[in-house]
Amino acid sequence: MAPGSTLELVRQRLAAARNIMVLTGAGISADSGVPTFRGADGFWRQYRAEDLATPDAFARDPKLVWEWYNWRRELLAMKQPNAAHLGIVELERRSPTFWLITQNVDGLHRDAGSRNLSEIHGNIWKVRCTGCHAVDENRDVPISILPSCLQCGSLLRPHIVWFGESLLAEDLQQCSTVLRSCDLLLVIGTSGVVYPAAGFASVAKDAGAFVAEINLDPTPQSSLVDVSLQGRAKDLVPLLLDPT
Repeated sequence: MAPGSTLELVRQRLAAARNIMVLTGAGISADSGVPTFRGADGFWRQYRAEDLATPDAFARDPKLVWEWYNWRRELLAMKQPNAAHLGIVELERRSPTFWLITQNVDGLHRDAGSRNLSEIHGNIWKVRCTGCHAVDENRDVPISILPSCLQCGSLLRPHIVWFGESLLAEDLQQCSTVLRSCDLLLVIGTSGVVYPAAGFASVAKDAGAFVAEINLDPTPQSSLVDVSLQGRAKDLVPLLLDPT
């Protein structure tokens, strides 16, 4: 099938779908200039994300971990949602049962206006108390190091699912429910190798959904989905919404 015809097919299926679901990964935020943070610059080059974003690292040296997250916040504070983020907001407006699942922690979907969403890996602009476990939004840049809970005074941690931690049970349940009830799943900018999100396309397809993928390169899911579109999310998502 030619690229133009595949694009038109996805456009038609989106227009006809009643229960739309979108899954996003790092590729959509890359179009806003968000780095992966796995190849950090300067001082942070001596550390791997896998060595800092862990419960053990935070227990051992919370100051170091918070300094890294503050550096990340400073970078993200300068980034804005792109046309793909805004296009997803338009899809939500069109579909009353729309749901977005994102693996990104940068908060750009919320900044764009998305409301029906699961941030399954957390949000860098939220903090969680290590004592009373309260979760609050915190947009401080720079954030005080070490930050403490306003309610109980205990140390705060980033509200992020770290390496070695499980996704929240309520998020997994919500994902399972919407995956099995959607009639169209749009997978945008995800490598298809990080589980459990890597298995979401299969779950939706087995439940009868039409599944389309947008990514710069083919992924392990490309042979499974109904349509695989190669290109930048910021370019392709608007084309799926605008028939002109």
